[in-house]
Amino acid sequence: MMVDRVIHKGLEGVVVATNPLTSIDGQIGKLMYRGYLIGDLAEHSTYEEVVWLLLNGELPTAPQLETFRADLAANRAIPDSVIAVLRLLPPEANAMAALRTSVSALAFADLEAEDNSEAANRRKAVRLTAKLATIVAAFDRIRSGQEPIAPRADLSHAANFLYMLRGGEPDEHMAHVFDVCLTLHADHEMNASTFAGRVTASTLSDIFSAITSAIGTLKGPLHGGANSKVMEMLLQIGDPAKAETWIKDALANHQRVMGFGHRVYKVEDPRATVLRTLSRQLGERLGNTRWYEISRTVEQEVREQKGLYPNVDFYSASTYYLMGIKTDLYTPIFALSRIAGWTANLLEQYADNRLIRPDSEYTGPKERPYVPLDQR
Repeated sequence: MMVDRVIHKGLEGVVVATNPLTSIDGQIGKLMYRGYLIGDLAEHSTYEEVVWLLLNGELPTAPQLETFRADLAANRAIPDSVIAVLRLLPPEANAMAALRTSVSALAFADLEAEDNSEAANRRKAVRLTAKLATIVAAFDRIRSGQEPIAPRADLSHAANFLYMLRGGEPDEHMAHVFDVCLTLHADHEMNASTFAGRVTASTLSDIFSAITSAIGTLKGPLHGGANSKVMEMLLQIGDPAKAETWIKDALANHQRVMGFGHRVYKVEDPRATVLRTLSRQLGERLGNTRWYEISRTVEQEVREQKGLYPNVDFYSASTYYLMGIKTDLYTPIFALSRIAGWTANLLEQYADNRLIRPDSEYTGPKERPYVPLDQR
């Protein structure tokens, strides 16, 4: 006898694992990594400290941080085989597809790729965190007809990425803003890409396969791809004076406005609060507040008409644009930050594993007799 079961579409409200990494209270807009408020980490910590925190459970001491920074720096270079793969891709290749393919290729150059021991996976987590930034920068250089720039060990993770991407060392403020952006995106509980990675890991597949699954999931416009769509909208509007009319027309025509609403948050995403300030400050510093002003008008109209709040994607778009970053790199940047949370979650999955295999509710025809081919 079949028992009626409640179907949770999209697994909404279904708890699939315990989680010591990230806590979200969507009713009040509260986000914590390992018990630390995201606002405090954004203000006081660096991305390297946050990666250590997610992987190890505590903020690092000064000696631990120095050693960890050196470890990341020592692992930034990517193999020639991965560079060769990037050179084979067409210039119009999707940036996330390029990253997904490169991570798969990276596994062939890692002697511990098939070693699923905790010690080996921890070492690979560091290597992946170090190398994803190099892959993204190298991809953009190669498709632009330029040679990849070798990473520098004397720069922070954030500053080094901007250096490899643009060919010049960023100023201290720009590097700080990007570092905060990486911190804000580092983890976010059981989001779609993290879940996808954990599903793959639950089969006891290797960590490279799990990260490839996560990257493929983040690629979708309903997850990581939203920030580039936000910037496309801002560019279409173009002028702060046109923003109010543009967004009112869009909403009247039932056009989806990306960067608003969240499955978890019922109030403002606390990451958006930080990013709004960064967008304004960076615009003022560069003498170009146009994108911030358009964003504020769009935010106010969507809030008034739809009751929706901006999420992490909304103000990250204008912030990255002011840094001179191409819009199709926004989602790969999301990935090179989220690698910290992904790998920390995978370590949790491997440590207490059970194959993730949910059920489904059958809605097809009832049992019926087989009809031979000549009678159909």
